[in-house]
Amino acid sequence: MLGIFNKTKATASTPASTGLWKLAMRRLKADKLAMVSLFVVLCYFVVLLLSMTGVVASNWNKEVAVSYAPPSFIGAELNETAKTKASAEDMALPENPVDPLKDVIAELNAEIATEQGGANAIDYYGVVDPLAEDMKAIDQQLGGHLLDQQSELKQTLPFGADKWGQDVLQKTIKGAETSIIVGVVAALLAVVIGTILGAISGYFGGWVDDILNWFYNIFTSIPYLLLVLAIAAVLQQKGILSIVLILGLTGWTGVYRLIRAEYMKHTSREYVLAAKAIGVSHFRRIFVHIFPNVSHIALVQISILVVAFIKSEVILSFLGFGVPVGVVSWGSMLNEAQSELILGKWWQLIAASVAMAVLVTAFSMFTDALRDALDPKLK
Repeated sequence: MLGIFNKTKATASTPASTGLWKLAMRRLKADKLAMVSLFVVLCYFVVLLLSMTGVVASNWNKEVAVSYAPPSFIGAELNETAKTKASAEDMALPENPVDPLKDVIAELNAEIATEQGGANAIDYYGVVDPLAEDMKAIDQQLGGHLLDQQSELKQTLPFGADKWGQDVLQKTIKGAETSIIVGVVAALLAVVIGTILGAISGYFGGWVDDILNWFYNIFTSIPYLLLVLAIAAVLQQKGILSIVLILGLTGWTGVYRLIRAEYMKHTSREYVLAAKAIGVSHFRRIFVHIFPNVSHIALVQISILVVAFIKSEVILSFLGFGVPVGVVSWGSMLNEAQSELILGKWWQLIAASVAMAVLVTAFSMFTDALRDALDPKLK
């Protein structure tokens, strides 16, 4: 009896085995590169929340600088008045030194000017402009107003301005809001669809599996990007909701394939058969018993699809199938930067490209680390 008591006591004092999620978090925290990547991603999401609440980038579409204002580290461009004066001097017609009527025309101009009292402007050929004074007054009024308005606009900005005088930094932040929202919401939609269909197909098998596999093969037989562009062209409705639906309803196939394979493997295991023996319903077996054991696959697929859908949104907006006019995203900024790059205005292209590259790289590296941390084969 004493031996049995001691054995029971030792068994009770033995610590419980560490769960999958605790082991995953331990591996993830040990990976410094993963932590840095996670910090960068979280910074983007903080900026996203600030942009959605209007704390930052609320006036991204306001004209705050002159057209194509360069970044501050470059410095202001040449004075517009000096450039206009130089261009006017270049366009002025040179005097003809062999004009036989030069002296005669000069005398006629002098006589006409004397008769008119210098009230009107006279060109080289002695033609009097009767509206010269009126046009001069109107020009002064307009010029004074335009000069006052121009003086209020900034000549440089930290990251420059576009052709409308909008701050490129604020546009980049607002574009991040659009692109990240599209990527996250579309990824969640695709994972939900793929998980449900994959779970039903892998659990029931038979004719249910055949029908869903036939449906899956239809989507995978068409190249993904061509399928997305074709659906976008058919819908002809630009907007964030349209992009989310297009990407979410076409990007579930990879999740379906992985979840289906896992459910086929888990359906025949002891804990599922035991649940079946005691009369547990199909719904509980699918989503309460089996799903927690394959949820790490869905989590990894969410992070993978976020990156893929952000890039897809950029491609759609770049090609004109994405966000409508009045909504900015990284794709629309790259679309605008095409014509600006020809003029040597490169700052909008660099801002959108760097912002997208940093987020995609950090998210991809974190996804790789998360996949390794959740792999039960790694210890």
